[in-house]
Amino acid sequence: MTTSPYTSQSAFDGSRMRVTLLVDLQEGAQQQFLDAYEYMRDRVASVPGHLGDQLCQSVENPSQWLITSEWETAVPYLAWVSSEEHIETVKPLQSCVRDLRSMRYGIVRETGGARPGTGGLQTAARVGDGVTRHALTFTVKPGSESKVAEILAGYAPPQARVDDSTRLRRTTLFMHGNRVVRTVEVEGDLMAALRHVSRQPEVRAVEEALNPHLELRRDLSDPESARAFFTRAAMPPVHHAARGGPEPDDITRHALYYPARKGCGMALARLLSLQDEAALADPAGPVHRSTVFQREDIVVRLIDVRGDPETDPVMALGIHGPRKPAVLARLLDGAALGLAGPLTGERDANRLLAHADMIPITDRRAAQS
Repeated sequence: MTTSPYTSQSAFDGSRMRVTLLVDLQEGAQQQFLDAYEYMRDRVASVPGHLGDQLCQSVENPSQWLITSEWETAVPYLAWVSSEEHIETVKPLQSCVRDLRSMRYGIVRETGGARPGTGGLQTAARVGDGVTRHALTFTVKPGSESKVAEILAGYAPPQARVDDSTRLRRTTLFMHGNRVVRTVEVEGDLMAALRHVSRQPEVRAVEEALNPHLELRRDLSDPESARAFFTRAAMPPVHHAARGGPEPDDITRHALYYPARKGCGMALARLLSLQDEAALADPAGPVHRSTVFQREDIVVRLIDVRGDPETDPVMALGIHGPRKPAVLARLLDGAALGLAGPLTGERDANRLLAHADMIPITDRRAAQS
């Protein structure tokens, strides 16, 4: 996949990726950490797409460590990090660290050139807007949807400013049946912003109020339970593209829910990403900005569009082109979406839009964002 000039983030460009984990150990936990690393290394060595890893210790502070791993492309890494196997693999690591921060990088240049059979280099440096997007998704007990919507719509927003370099820009929440999707936009350090939000009393009260309604139980007073829940809920952004320039006055935000057939989530996300690049290349198209989030067989597309998406449902859905509806039909779990019968062509766009469009619950912007 060749990314367009509008793309600032993509898991589908075929470039190698390096993942770094910055680890700050609990006092006296060094041997436990080394044992956990050996266990983790043995498990990850057999994961397709994994090329190797290194463990490094700080020369200034022995409690600080760095784990780096290299991957053929972002796709196998994202599949691995979203799996239950990954959650079980890293569990021994969690109890011996004081703080852990993960960062992911596409490899742009390297000394000696690319190694044969290890994936390519990122072809060009991308230009972003300084904003990081993150999403969480979880399901609530059937029958509790209206109460959950009331809880999520009614809380006071947390403080937007985290520190001198980080602030929350925007939070949007949507529902589709009993599935909740929460997206946040952060200027600066995403992890610092997420930690800041989790400590806010308004947010903690909302999370506690949600607990009785969740399908997947959690105990927020237990760090391991809370960590496992939010790990399973995280939806990585796999593609982001934006037209750039001033935002038009008639922009509206929508979230579209695309449940994939088993094992087809990444392929579906890739299809939608390709279609978004084509949509943004059309000067007359309604799509101004799009982010595709994917975890296993759940794909969510957050789009900012000019005007009403129903006036051009084909473009808004990301299925324009003579054969794309048929490809989408092969990847999409229509039954999970509530569709009766297969998609047969572009005339089905309104029907799909009616089923895929998520219900907006709240959309909060920070001042001057």
